Amino acid sequence: MIRIAPSLLSADFSHLEKEIKLMQESGADWLHYDVMDGQFVPNLSFGPKILADIRPISTLPLDVHLMVREPFHLLEAFADAGADFLTIHIEACESPQRYIDKIKEMQVKCGITLRPGTPLEMIEPWLYQVDLVLVMSVEPGFGGQKFMPESIERIRTLKAIRKERNLSYLIEVDGGINEYTAKLVTEAGADVLVAGSALFGKKKPKKIMKKMRL
Repeated sequence: MIRIAPSLLSADFSHLEKEIKLMQESGADWLHYDVMDGQFVPNLSFGPKILADIRPISTLPLDVHLMVREPFHLLEAFADAGADFLTIHIEACESPQRYIDKIKEMQVKCGITLRPGTPLEMIEPWLYQVDLVLVMSVEPGFGGQKFMPESIERIRTLKAIRKERNLSYLIEVDGGINEYTAKLVTEAGADVLVAGSALFGKKKPKKIMKKMRL
């Protein structure tokens, strides 16, 4: 089953509750929540407070992507705010095992990710422990970027590793996902599609989500 996770970075925050409810009614499976610190990536975005405000609005799982340098001090705050998934960047954490242990201790699902230019081997030691691997198909930090086709091979490799080693992580893809690129990544093995500008601000997001699943 292909899951679709609208990225709240692309929502109209003057009508956030309305936007979230529209995505839920249109068939979204998760909500994707990008956290940026202005250091690991140039941009700034949301903290735990907004996530806590969102939690009562929707029953959908909240998928939190931490684009933050050494975010250990934030893990509990985001877990308390209602995060269902917490995904860390391998490049941003000096001791990934410490993060994974803490996230699991809080009974939150753990994800791991890496920049497009970081070798996949960097996350291999932790693949057997995580619930989700996020493949960035753009450089992290900005919405609305063009899909990087080289990410398709990375998805195929992760799918092959999962099968060979009898692992169970979900493969999530974020960056430039729309009704056209969705087909490319799902055929390669993606399970979860993060989409922002392809869904928010569109007249018929339900129709677009349906096409993404074909």
